[in-house]
Amino acid sequence: MPVIKTEKIAKEYGDLKAVDGVSLEVEKGSLFGLLGPNGSGKTTMIRMLTGQIKPSSGSAEVLGTDPAKEGIKVRELVGIIPEQETPPSFLTAGEYLSFVAKIRKIEGTELEEKSDWWFDYLDFADKKDVLCKDLSRGTRQKLMFAQAFLHEPEVALIDEPLINLDPVMQRKVKEFLKDYAASGNTIFLSTHILEIAEEICTEFAILHKGKLLHTGKTDELKEKGVHLDDFFMELVERS
Repeated sequence: MPVIKTEKIAKEYGDLKAVDGVSLEVEKGSLFGLLGPNGSGKTTMIRMLTGQIKPSSGSAEVLGTDPAKEGIKVRELVGIIPEQETPPSFLTAGEYLSFVAKIRKIEGTELEEKSDWWFDYLDFADKKDVLCKDLSRGTRQKLMFAQAFLHEPEVALIDEPLINLDPVMQRKVKEFLKDYAASGNTIFLSTHILEIAEEICTEFAILHKGKLLHTGKTDELKEKGVHLDDFFMELVERS
């Protein structure tokens, strides 16, 4: 059974078809890249899969649950990194991570251990007592990454997770994502940075103007000696 599945899912805003009849299946243990130019429908897809908005038509399942009907349950199960990092401005970084941990039913010594691990791993322990409104964009990105994986979800849906990180931290996060998927969990990654997708993703799908142009495995391209960016540009220009 796929852990994420959509059947002709679509989202319309008036005359605009943000997502236009997309059918996808994502297997357990995949590091799946949803690729496309800005405005192609990637963020809308993630918002539908996490129950933040309802599709205009079609259906989806995440871990066997319909996010349109049971959005809260889906968000309890998965980890989410939204397109814009938005931790509450009135909490410190430490308070926010503790708040998320309690929502995730992580308490006591486990809360402290998990929180401290993430502050150390992402190298921002010195920002633990700083208000979120005073954090740099890169540090807020680290905090949002930590909250998404704090409860070790089976599935994480993440939207442009590396865009505000420096090269050193990007490398660390990429290694974490590869290891996390290799251990049997599933990553659904939205990005327009093709080099990242080619480096870490095991499978990918290409969206353009809301339409699905292609799904496949990155290894299949490598075996043919084709670079993902060349393949992507050819498809998008042809469409």
